[in-house]
Amino acid sequence: MSTEFRSPAAVTAALVAMLAVPTAAIAADYVQAPGSSLAFASRYDGETFAGTFKGFSTRISFDPARPAEGRLDVTIPLAGADTGNAERDETLKDSAFFDVARFAQARYTANGFRALGGDRYAADGTLSLRGVSRPVTLEFTWTPGPRPLLSGRASVPRLAFGVGAGDWADTVLLPDAVAVSTRVYLSPAR
Repeated sequence: MSTEFRSPAAVTAALVAMLAVPTAAIAADYVQAPGSSLAFASRYDGETFAGTFKGFSTRISFDPARPAEGRLDVTIPLAGADTGNAERDETLKDSAFFDVARFAQARYTANGFRALGGDRYAADGTLSLRGVSRPVTLEFTWTPGPRPLLSGRASVPRLAFGVGAGDWADTVLLPDAVAVSTRVYLSPAR
């Protein structure tokens, strides 16, 4: 049995050679940065209105070279819905809509994204709202850089989640589809 002795220079050379071998890309983990927004829009009695969700938070793991390995997690405090109309905002909080007394937050999660070409992707995720979980697809663009930007859109069928049921279920008065848009600036997770 022979024992091979390697000089420090040989060990150093072997380590440098190992580090030079290409490795698989690793998804970067990000958290939401200031300046981000999560908005929604609909119509009531023919008049368009829009609002935002204040206080939402986003975590994402993403590598554009490997979108199928991405993950997205968004938490949305429902009491933070703000349309600029105090009466409407209070109505959104009550039991006919978000029922914030029972369901304080909504959550959107996705595991794996689809590349749509260029810098466009789709997250086929799950929205949990008012105790109901349903699939919702978020299509988004990814702008890389020191402060990456995820800019996306989705359509949420409110009645599938029991939002605006009962007297509010009339889709002529209030359409079923609610347009959701987001611009999330990101910084590396620590």
